[in-house]
Amino acid sequence: MTYVLDTNIITAILKGNEKVKKMAQKSKLEGKKVFINGISYYEIKRGLLATNATAQLKRFEMLCREFDLVLLDTHDIFDRAAEIYADLRRRGELLEDADILIASIVIFRNFILVSNDTDFNRIHGLKIENWLN
Repeated sequence: MTYVLDTNIITAILKGNEKVKKMAQKSKLEGKKVFINGISYYEIKRGLLATNATAQLKRFEMLCREFDLVLLDTHDIFDRAAEIYADLRRRGELLEDADILIASIVIFRNFILVSNDTDFNRIHGLKIENWLN
């Protein structure tokens, strides 16, 4: 079992949410892989740099040493993202491109997205867990 952390879950860890931190540590101890997706990495890093949040930036860098990145690294991921977009558009339920790209990584690799964002429920075939509940 492999997990991919969404931006809101990474933020919860950085803010010291004990429940989420324990779930991530438990998963790793059980031999499960936990990744940060490249989109969320960018979203978090840009925000911390823009606000000059140096203490949080150091915590984020430590977290990134603990969890590797999973990236948009194949045509198949982008093709899946385009399919998700087209399906959502036909249904009139569009999401932000960043969320579609995150979902395409997770679906293509058959991972589980850890997120508190209910918008992801619109995407068919996406496995989701919410460690904040």
